[in-house]
Formats: sequence, C-alpha cells, structure tokens
Amino acid sequence: MTLTWTTKPFGGLTLAELYALLQLRSEVFVVEQTCAFQDIDGLDQAAHHLLGYTATGELAAYARLFDAGHSYAQASIGRVVTSPRYRRFGLGRQLLAQALGQCEALFGPQPIKIGAQLYLRAFYESFGFVQQGEGYLEDGIPHIYMLRA
Repeated sequence: MTLTWTTKPFGGLTLAELYALLQLRSEVFVVEQTCAFQDIDGLDQAAHHLLGYTATGELAAYARLFDAGHSYAQASIGRVVTSPRYRRFGLGRQLLAQALGQCEALFGPQPIKIGAQLYLRAFYESFGFVQQGEGYLEDGIPHIYMLRA
C-alpha cells in the first residue's frame, strides 16, 4: 500500500487534518492501549505533523517531528501511530522512514531522540536507534529512551 505523505507545521493544518490526527491518536493511544493520559500536551504547536493518507483520503499513519530543544535537547519524533485498519501493510516502516527523512530535510542532519514503548525496541533498532539508559514507566506503559546518531 502506498500512502501520500505531507508534513505541515501546526499553523498549516486544516481543521479536518487536526481532527483526523487527534482522532487517530486517541483511537490508538487512549482507547486501544486503554491508557487515560493527556495526549493534547501543549507540544503540538511546536511540532511539524507528518500525515500519511490512503488513496481514499483516510489518515492511516502519523507522527510529530520536533527540532532540537522542543521535546528533547536533540531533534525528536513522537506520537508515531498507524491506524489499526492498515497495520498489515507495513506502514510503520514507511512512516518511520518518512519521519527520519523529514527530520533531516526540516532540521538538518543531527541526532534524533525518541521515547519508545519498550515492546518496539527491535523495530526502532532496525532504523539505527540505540537504547539510552534504563527503562521508565510512562502512563503505566514501559518505555525506553533511544538515540539515533
């Protein structure tokens, strides 16, 4: 499956795009993962938003991209999510490849730090990320910091 990708700063998002990305994040991070947490955290305004759309215009994949100094001292990628309806198509790999490429295009080549759910460590390692330090709990879910030099 091929997606159409677009990256926009917060102010460039349409209301429909903002609604779709918040809906997808809520569907996965709050409902599917049964985790009540404050998804709307005040960082969206500083992020670039990577949106992957199907041929029919449905948001199937999404991530937030930050320059150094906003989320961490390094550039970062967060809220990495694919729609449950499209998971069998390898969109997670496409999404992360797009996110890494967009980070470099937007912010220049530099290290990228993420706070990853522990069960996804091997996935992120396949893209060159390395665990940094011990694990931690975030909203009751085991996480690790990872860095891609």
